[in-house]
Amino acid sequence: MKKLNWKSLGLGVGIGAANAVFGGGGGMLAVPALRLLGNEEKQAHATAIAVILPVSLLSFLWYFLGGLYDVNVLIPTALGTIAGGLVGAKLLQFLPQKAVKYVFAALQAVAGIWLIFAP
Repeated sequence: MKKLNWKSLGLGVGIGAANAVFGGGGGMLAVPALRLLGNEEKQAHATAIAVILPVSLLSFLWYFLGGLYDVNVLIPTALGTIAGGLVGAKLLQFLPQKAVKYVFAALQAVAGIWLIFAP
């Protein structure tokens, strides 16, 4: 393993905290952070999934043990997320880097606007 990269560690702490607080919001921060660290677009998206997985599992366990979940939504949403993840991983292989970048930015903008104006 290379020498500890403090910049990566600091970004990781922020990403992990955001993921735990916002329920997956860390992925939205992980991609730009990984781009800042020099990763190409597709590599940043793929690495973000690997980076977010452990903290997502830990957060899920914490919230599960605390009873902070809705089982009626959990199972079907998890199944849909798995299916969507498989489709998305296949698509990432074929989409041009620029398309991935613009679609991701557009989705972030839509999500932000939605959160601001949602009741």
